[in-house]
Amino acid sequence: MRLPVKRSPEFIAGLSLMVLVAGMALVSLVYTPYGYNDMDPARRFTPPGVSHLMGTDNFGRDIFSRVMIGGRYTLLVSLCTVLGSAAIGSALGLVTGYVGGIWAEIVMRLIDALNSFPGLLLALVMVSIMENSPFTLIIALFILFIPSYVRIMRSGMLQYKDRDFIKAVELMGASHFRIIFVHILPNTAPSLLASTVLGLSNAILAEATMSYLGLGIQPPIPSWGRMLSESRNFLFAAPWCALAPGVMIMLTVIAFHYIGEGIRKRYS
Repeated sequence: MRLPVKRSPEFIAGLSLMVLVAGMALVSLVYTPYGYNDMDPARRFTPPGVSHLMGTDNFGRDIFSRVMIGGRYTLLVSLCTVLGSAAIGSALGLVTGYVGGIWAEIVMRLIDALNSFPGLLLALVMVSIMENSPFTLIIALFILFIPSYVRIMRSGMLQYKDRDFIKAVELMGASHFRIIFVHILPNTAPSLLASTVLGLSNAILAEATMSYLGLGIQPPIPSWGRMLSESRNFLFAAPWCALAPGVMIMLTVIAFHYIGEGIRKRYS
């Protein structure tokens, strides 16, 4: 059966871009034109051409190969961050919305306190005081994204928990777990799915920002944000060094945004 959400122009455009970006990342698992860290001083700052589709950087490294590898790590960090925060935040939001009372208020006040700090500043502090690794970056961004999912799912729970069909299953003796995760969660799933996909675009930007500042994925592993940072000193002499990762970040963010908007409009 065809999914009706695919009729959305935003969804189709976003999915097409996402297939392109994800395809490059997947192909990099088995093939890249050159080694991502292979240096060739004789080919420094080679413009884009047949032998190097996106040119070479200041060390003579093939930018296209580095973009492919960088996409793999950027997408991995973003997916782990958003899926983890969506799972934990959704569970917290559903339970606090269903139970209510003093414990729910305590949880929500803690979420408010966490949300009161500037998100990227909080992530920067965490990464700077912990070991600089992809795992640390995932944990920092994971904590950063939890509050938004708690609020979304708590709002959905408050919207549905007093509906007649929920009262009916309560009278039939359904457990609290079944009511929350079998009868209410499916009704809030469309908004959760749209928010998760849109959250991926924010995670891409957050990861790129952290890497740009030197607190994300560390060399010799390439990342789009670090590639942008490294190309600052020769932006006018070799603009393709910055354009390649910058365009990839832009296309990925647009792809997730369009997919999320398509899902949201379909179920709004």
